[in-house]
Amino acid sequence: MGTVTIGVSIAVPEPHGSLLQERRAGFGDAAAHGIPTHVTLLPPTEIDDTVLPAVEAHLGAVASAGRPFPMRLSGTGTFRPVSPVVYVRIVEGAEACARLQARIRDASGPVARELQFPYHPHVTVAHGIDDAAMDRAFEELADYAAQWSCTGFALYEQGADGVWRKLREYAFGGPVVPPQAAHVEHDPLSAR
Repeated sequence: MGTVTIGVSIAVPEPHGSLLQERRAGFGDAAAHGIPTHVTLLPPTEIDDTVLPAVEAHLGAVASAGRPFPMRLSGTGTFRPVSPVVYVRIVEGAEACARLQARIRDASGPVARELQFPYHPHVTVAHGIDDAAMDRAFEELADYAAQWSCTGFALYEQGADGVWRKLREYAFGGPVVPPQAAHVEHDPLSAR
């Protein structure tokens, strides 16, 4: 028996996910290749590994009650000076993300927890790098835009190497989908 660190997120689909991940790496963010592009629903959370089946069942129930919704990204924002993060803004779908993360963290569920900061859905493109690189990320992605239909979310586990690996995908209104082998090494999650 031990503990595992899990997280839940919405993946930013291709080609947008890879493009933003490469841009993040290009700004000097060393974590970029261990954290594919996503919108966090549950930040890194340490749980007893025996609780994992209950978490999976809870996420399945949350997903089965969910419905697809439009997601649209446009422009950049930052949490500086409070937190060293530059992100791409979610201009459509943010309210649906907020409702979803609240259901996941519900006080009656197995991953009930308080957040360090108020929930603000976003797509991180720079985290913890020098100010000049943060400024560059903010400026160079100011005109970035993407849109897609969000059809579900996924559960991830952080490995000892710091890389997040997909455990399960959860489709809205549908059954649990096992992760695709091609994506297992490249579908992580971060707090921001």
